[in-house]
Amino acid sequence: MAAQDNGTTVAGTAGDVAGEAGALPAADASAVPSDPDFDKLTALAAAVMNVPMALLLLVDGGHSTVASRFGLSAGEASVLAWAGRSDGIPEASFPFGMSVPLTVSGRAVGRLLVLDRVAHSAPDRDSIEHLESIAALGSSLLTLRDRSQAVARAEAALVQAETRRAIALEAADLASWVWDPRTGVVECDALLPKLFNRPAATRMRARDILVSIDRRDIGRTRKLFREALAGSDDYSGEYRVRGVEPPRWLAARGKVVGRDAAARPTLVFGVNFDVTERRLAEERQRFLLREINHRVKNTLATVQALASQTVRHAREPREFLDAFSQRLRALGLAHSLLSDHEWRGIGIRELARLELSAFDDAEAPRISITGQDVLLDPDQTLGLALILHELASNALKHGALSAPAGKVAVSWTVQGVKGNRRLSLEWIESGGPPVTPPAHHGFGSILIRRSLAKVLSSEVRHEYLPGGVEARISMPLGETEEKSDQA
Repeated sequence: MAAQDNGTTVAGTAGDVAGEAGALPAADASAVPSDPDFDKLTALAAAVMNVPMALLLLVDGGHSTVASRFGLSAGEASVLAWAGRSDGIPEASFPFGMSVPLTVSGRAVGRLLVLDRVAHSAPDRDSIEHLESIAALGSSLLTLRDRSQAVARAEAALVQAETRRAIALEAADLASWVWDPRTGVVECDALLPKLFNRPAATRMRARDILVSIDRRDIGRTRKLFREALAGSDDYSGEYRVRGVEPPRWLAARGKVVGRDAAARPTLVFGVNFDVTERRLAEERQRFLLREINHRVKNTLATVQALASQTVRHAREPREFLDAFSQRLRALGLAHSLLSDHEWRGIGIRELARLELSAFDDAEAPRISITGQDVLLDPDQTLGLALILHELASNALKHGALSAPAGKVAVSWTVQGVKGNRRLSLEWIESGGPPVTPPAHHGFGSILIRRSLAKVLSSEVRHEYLPGGVEARISMPLGETEEKSDQA
């Protein structure tokens, strides 16, 4: 057996292969599926070398596979596959044989064999070169298939990555887009036109998106985009969508990813997403901060007035302390309720129950509360809280609640239509001691009449009738949401 410098091996001695073939474990060559391209190569190799048999073996990690056989039985091909693991040809069975390596990227991946059962003279150089050319074709075919498989794997990985990206974008409600500034065309997913309140599409014009932005935000949006295109590359902005009520806020994030030789932008990638809830929450937070600042100032003024007027009308320090503490408690309860409701107002029934619970007995209630529940704004809440406290405090000291059989009925109705509604509340005491009008009015009576002074068009009537004290309060209602219908 002779070996050429390029890896071609030529065998040419005669002998008996029966014992050798029987000693080798047989590979199932018949189970290998036929490959038309490889079959053409083995047939061509046999014709060029004028031999009846040819074999193409592929080797992977020491394991040989029969890719194609011409003129050989499956058993013979298996024997040669085993022998091919060491680049050998059983010369006893095939007195003539040639073996040419197949390589891919400089790595040996198999061999092309031509065989005959009779001895041949040594092939000339042209025949060897022809066989090597056929082997080179086989190597090229393997290279193409290897690259094709790599491309297929890359495409499959790309599809998986795109699927993951699409799922992530959908889960995050992100609309992705690619903009070519040279053509003004924006390639996008289906969510983008939906966010901009435009017809369904996967391709839009940049100017159509721009005119969909609220006029109040166009100037700043243009400025930020121009800065990104001029060289900063990154864009980040937020704007409202035109013609959508209540306002829809969108955030945009973009990046210039391509520029030409003149540094002009050629490709911009980006995403849009809805930030309306966040903007509304921020606006609500700013409103609450303004409201709290305003209310703190008002509360400090109210506390100062309460302290000043209470001490002026108190006959002794202990009387001042008790009255002032109770009034602060009434004010504090209303403040806590308003804070719990983010200063958006509270229901009148909840306020009445909270302020009057300290003056009633849960086991044997004597204060009834009846009326359609409506929301009061902060000024109405604070004013009515002080009035209810003073009325109840006076009833407990001198009025109906000072007698075992005494009762208080608190009720209210709402008159008018939307945009012009008024709340009418009545406080009626009964079953208490005989009532005589006081010779002079204390600070409590002043509080009852003046606590709603900040509420425009409000009216308070406080009367000392023989059958019991009565108070009637009337005030306008804003466009607040009605709650339930019955206490």
